[in-house]
Amino acid sequence: MNSAWPAAGEFLGRAYLRYSFTKGTEQEVGFLVDALGLEPGMRVLDVGCGPGRHARALATRGIEVVGVDISPRFVDVAAEGAPSGATFVVGDARRLTYDAEFDAVISLCQGGFGLVRGDDSSVLDGMVRAVRPGTGRLALTAFSAYFCVRFLEDTDAFDAATGVNVEQTTLKDETGNEIPFELDTTCFTPRELRLLCAAAGVDVDHVWSTSPGRYARNPPDLDHPEFLVLGRRRA
Repeated sequence: MNSAWPAAGEFLGRAYLRYSFTKGTEQEVGFLVDALGLEPGMRVLDVGCGPGRHARALATRGIEVVGVDISPRFVDVAAEGAPSGATFVVGDARRLTYDAEFDAVISLCQGGFGLVRGDDSSVLDGMVRAVRPGTGRLALTAFSAYFCVRFLEDTDAFDAATGVNVEQTTLKDETGNEIPFELDTTCFTPRELRLLCAAAGVDVDHVWSTSPGRYARNPPDLDHPEFLVLGRRRA
């Protein structure tokens, strides 16, 4: 995992929620509730939950959610004033210990999946283990390698051998203080995502191209920054 990420979470705190990609929570959650067939009383695991925006929105719909994130500061922000049914714990996405306890698991950018250099399979294996065999559903978003290469910025360095994009950026906290930050993100093609899921015991139902706050059933293309994968754990 990007070793600086917990420190970035500690620095950002609530300021993370100022980023534009965090503003579409209600649309994303409404789409996933429908696509995954989620109902009140079901249990969902949110991997790489950050400040807990998806988990909190799900909980307001009567769904019980456990959010896991490696940043203690993000977990504190998520837990403060959280609605009933939403709980948050500090944990590493590569070392999930849940066993067939959930009806569904999600990992949404900028979440846990794709931020782990070379450990994608361990993250996915833990996510799959967490849901019930045969019925447990999975939804994850991952950055599109097609989009990344097509719109590569001057501050980016894309490694074609590994699919990792290294972005030089600046983080700003709640008081306006700024620090430079290097963000390493693994990018994927739909074929890679299907192969990873198959190896982890997931039957993939859909791979859609999508954008934060505008989740939709778009076929894979070059024009959207993320892929949304929906699948089911094999029995």
